[in-house]
Amino acid sequence: MSLPLNHADTVNYLDDVADTALVRLVYVSSLTLSSRLQASIFDKVEAHARHYNEQQGITGTLCYGNSHFLQCLEGEKSKVLALQQRIFGDERHKNVRILLIKAIDQRIFYDWRMRLLFLERWLWSPATKQQAVQLSPFLPFAPHGWSIERTEHFLAIIKNFETPPHINAAGITYNALGNMLKHVAAPHQAFLLVQAVLAVLLVIGLLLLNY
Repeated sequence: MSLPLNHADTVNYLDDVADTALVRLVYVSSLTLSSRLQASIFDKVEAHARHYNEQQGITGTLCYGNSHFLQCLEGEKSKVLALQQRIFGDERHKNVRILLIKAIDQRIFYDWRMRLLFLERWLWSPATKQQAVQLSPFLPFAPHGWSIERTEHFLAIIKNFETPPHINAAGITYNALGNMLKHVAAPHQAFLLVQAVLAVLLVIGLLLLNY
């Protein structure tokens, strides 16, 4: 049976699973351009996820990199499906695709609540880079084409992190341009600004070569 494509398909896919049974749902999506331009987008998403999921007994992890989200949700079927319906209707992201959905005997993120992981090396601290070397096969982060096996391998790795790859506002190390821009932009916006600056410098360099 192929993986479900939307919320209605997921309901049918889990039709034989009891409402109180534990399930694991992993989906991927892409952040819209307008959302990427919002400095507080990740703070809002993480804060809302922590509050709502703790109330509903849902655990898991939310990963972001290269403009893509990957979220793993674990909890009772009825509560996970209710959350899925809310998530799939959220206009802050697009290109939503389910990578994994199944009934489980136990959670693998039972003590995580909902933690946000940034999967872009240039945003990591030195300590994080050393710990997260196992993630190299998954970078640059492009999860839309992942198989079930690759998805489960990724989850098995990140569940064992003592300190997850994430932004530490007080100690994160940026590259030279990023360090200058961090005071005026959020981390994900800084990357866009760095690319824009580099593009302008490239154009200037090409013009100078022609004169």
